[in-house]
Amino acid sequence: MRKAEVFVNDRLAGILIEKGKGSYQFSYTKEYLEEASAPAVSLTLPKRQEAYQSDYLFPFFTNMLAEGSNKEVQCRLHKIDKNDLFGLLLATADTDTIGNVLIKKIAK
Repeated sequence: MRKAEVFVNDRLAGILIEKGKGSYQFSYTKEYLEEASAPAVSLTLPKRQEAYQSDYLFPFFTNMLAEGSNKEVQCRLHKIDKNDLFGLLLATADTDTIGNVLIKKIAK
């Protein structure tokens, strides 16, 4: 199981978990939910107490990844299989992303 913290505007918004191959969960933190002015991570993941479940990496997070030759370079550089989207997200979305969302790996 791999986990990551999801930050919006440098504020911890939630936790993203890869529970196993083909099983993902995203949940907002209690503190983030309680702040009415804090925006949702995305339009497809509106703020709610119940955790989101998916059989594939949520499209919002997949869309944060590079494509084409840039993806190939990142996979080669980080020694990550091109089909390991969660691993690629952990390796590349922790600094300087387009937009206000950062992903930081939670150490085991």
